[in-house]
This record gives sequence, structure tokens and C-alpha cells, in this order.
Amino acid sequence: MKISASILNCNFLQLGNEIKKAEEAGIDSFHLDVMDGHFVPNLSFGTPILKVVRQVTQKPIFSHLMVWEPEKMIERFLPDSDGVIFHIEATKKVKECITLIHQANRLCGIACNPETPYSHLLPHLEEVEDILVMSVHPGFGGQRFIPDVLDKIKRLKEIGKEKRLSFIVSVDGGVNKDNVSLLKEAGVDMIIVGTYLFHSSDYKKALAELRCST
Repeated sequence: MKISASILNCNFLQLGNEIKKAEEAGIDSFHLDVMDGHFVPNLSFGTPILKVVRQVTQKPIFSHLMVWEPEKMIERFLPDSDGVIFHIEATKKVKECITLIHQANRLCGIACNPETPYSHLLPHLEEVEDILVMSVHPGFGGQRFIPDVLDKIKRLKEIGKEKRLSFIVSVDGGVNKDNVSLLKEAGVDMIIVGTYLFHSSDYKKALAELRCST
């Protein structure tokens, strides 16, 4: 199971150092939550922060667009991202979003909120590399994990296996050492951690605890 660091809850006054510390601790990639204040009730950051992160790491960077009509913003994030993720609930132009991302030779992910049925994703499973299941309500870090998403994760993994599809399942929200074993059992391929990592006193220990718990 891979681990991606969500920088939303890091110390932005020490952003470069935070990224380096996460790298030294063994993080696999970085995850940037881009919020517009409309699709989710919060604002975060945009391409200037993405460019800074790109300058200080060679690890993969995934831009997670929590925005309405992501098709209008995707192209801005493509140059410095290895992958771009958009929400199934935020657009009526899913095919257009997928095409924009793939035309730039970037990985494409579709995210879904906790209450969104997995059936909404079925028409697109053959077209994307990542399905990101939100295990909290998007918009703020530090929330509690919603265990109801485990059934959705298991079903997505079953469908992927049955149809021999190559997408991975990622989980974002409230992941810690107490619930990571449940995610492993459900077949999750990648977890996104923010508060658990960046609010810890020892990043290497925090990641080791997650890996050992699986």
C-alpha cells in the first residue's frame, strides 16, 4: 500500500522543509487539495503552491480538484502535476475532463464523496487510473474517518478484478494507524494522509506505524 502526503495541514511557513521531511520519512507521493469555496465550503491554494512543491520534489504530485466545473481549471494544473483528480459530483462533462488529462499524458483520477454510490463511477472505470474514495466530507482536514465507505471500496475492487481493469483505489480522509488495517483488508492501493503525518512529532515513525498496521 502506497502512502501519499496531503499538504493541506502542513506548516506552510516551512513548506519546503515539510516536503523534504516527508520525503526523508519515506513518503511515496504528494497530494494537493485545491478548493474553490463553492464545491466545498473552504478555500485552499492554486497553481503557485503547486509550482513550489514541484520545485522541491521529484516525487509524483497529484492535484485533487475540489471545484465546480473542473473542466475549466484542469489545464492550469497539468504542467506541474503527475496526475489530476476531479469529483464525479462536480461536473456534467466527465468525458471532457478525462480527455483533457490524458491528452497531456497525465494520470487521471475520479473522486467520489462518502455518500455517492459506486454505481455513479461504473461508466468510467475503464477510462481512469485512479478512483479516489473520500472517507470524510471534503473541505477540511482533521475529520474522523467514515467507516461506511469500506463497502464501496470492496465493491469497486471486486468489479476491477472481475473486469480485469487496472485502476487503483485510493482513500482520503481521517486515515490513521487505528483504521489503516481495515483499508488494507478492503483492498485499498493508496492512502492519503495529512493531519496524521504533519501534526506528528516524528514523520518517519508516523509512516512506519501506518505501514506496520497494515
